Amino acid sequence: MGSVMLRSTCSRRRVLTVVGAGATAALAGCNDGGVGSEPEYEAGSVGSLDGENRSATEMTAAESLAQQETNDGVTPLEAVTITDHEFVLESDYRGSTVQGTVENTSDDRIELLEVRVRVYDDSGAQLGQFLDSVGDLAGEASWSFQVVILKPPSEITDYDISVLGTPT
Repeated sequence: MGSVMLRSTCSRRRVLTVVGAGATAALAGCNDGGVGSEPEYEAGSVGSLDGENRSATEMTAAESLAQQETNDGVTPLEAVTITDHEFVLESDYRGSTVQGTVENTSDDRIELLEVRVRVYDDSGAQLGQFLDSVGDLAGEASWSFQVVILKPPSEITDYDISVLGTPT
C-alpha cells in the first residue's frame, strides 16, 4: 500500500512539473516579439570626426557612466520606436556617444526600456556593444537617451541601434 502512495505522489509531481513547464513556455511568448526574438537594428553613420582620445581620468568617468551589460528580460516591442538618433562627439569625458529619442506609442506603461548600440570599424568588425536604459516609461511618452561609447572616435566608422523593452 505504501508503494501505491509513492507512485501516486511521483505521478502527481511529474504532472505538476510538466504543466508548470508548459505554462511557463506558453506565457514566455506573450511579449510582442516573444522570448528569443532577435532585435531589429537600424543603421547609423558616424561621419568624419576629429576627436581626441579620452585621458585616463576621463576614461574612468566614462566607464562609470557607460552601460555594457544587457538585460535578459527585454524583448522587441511594437509599441516602442526610435524617433531619431545620431552619433555625437561630446567635448567632455563622455566623448563618443549616440543620442536620440525613443517613444512609447501605446497607452500602456513600459516597465524597462533598453537602447542597444553596436559600433564598427572601417573593416566592418564589431568593436563593442553599449547601451542606455530607463525604467517606467508612461504610455504616449518619450525618453531622450544617451549611449556612452567606450571606443575612441577615430576607431568608429558606423553603428547600428535597436530598442527593446519589458511591458507591464
